[in-house]
Amino acid sequence: MRLRAPASSANLGPGFDALGLALNLHLECRFRPAAQLQIRVNGCDAEQIPCDPSNLIWTTATGLASRLGRQLPAIDLEIQNQIPLGKGLGSSAAALVAGVVLADALLDLAWSRTQVLDEAARLEGHPDNVGACVLGGLVASATDSIGQTCAIRLDLPESCKLALIIPGGSLATHKSRAALPDMYSRADLVFNVQRTALLVAALATGTIGALRTALHDRAHQPYRAALVPELERILACTAPGLLGCTLSGAGPAVLVFYENGFDVQPAFAACLRNALWMPIAVSAAGYELSAL
Repeated sequence: MRLRAPASSANLGPGFDALGLALNLHLECRFRPAAQLQIRVNGCDAEQIPCDPSNLIWTTATGLASRLGRQLPAIDLEIQNQIPLGKGLGSSAAALVAGVVLADALLDLAWSRTQVLDEAARLEGHPDNVGACVLGGLVASATDSIGQTCAIRLDLPESCKLALIIPGGSLATHKSRAALPDMYSRADLVFNVQRTALLVAALATGTIGALRTALHDRAHQPYRAALVPELERILACTAPGLLGCTLSGAGPAVLVFYENGFDVQPAFAACLRNALWMPIAVSAAGYELSAL
């Protein structure tokens, strides 16, 4: 079978652990029954992805099977990866979703996307990246008191375009999270609640001019700036048509929002000496599973 799971950008500025956007870079897996487990990896950062039973896709699948009192058959698993690792682009979320879907297929569980999302969010610890990976598009999500995920999908307005600024280095999520405070002031809390509400309303209605206010954040980006040397300079950039920039997930990649018909790349020239500029589209679909 063939499985494709998209990359994702989480938070989108103020929507910390609540908003995610599926991006048109994919983790692709092809798998079939085999006499013994075989894993082959090609593509982006392939040298960092294990080809043994410690592979995250496989450990996720076998862990789910074990929790259900089942055992997976051996497979031949071929992985083709487009998602840079350690950049804040949802590579681990894509692998977790792929592992859950792989187990679902091999065990004939016939799970719904809601069940896949609940399991992947439980494993990830927060639903933003996996929500986008499962449903595609723009996803607002929350986890309730019994651990179930409620998620709503929206389409990004066609007038809003995206690009990624991808630095050469990587940043571990646990290190990026460790930079965050345990407590926030009331002023900062209100600031982010206002902008998260405005951001969702702006994207839902196509009022993209409001993004110039809505994309600002006080919950995580100011604290992570020391770990992403160019972040403050990137966030301060202005240009006609530029709507704003946000740290992608834990970083160090940055997501750039701009209006269709404008060329905003020159505004970031001073920030791109050691980084890649990549125009990127939204992945309208979440994961896709099909026969080979």
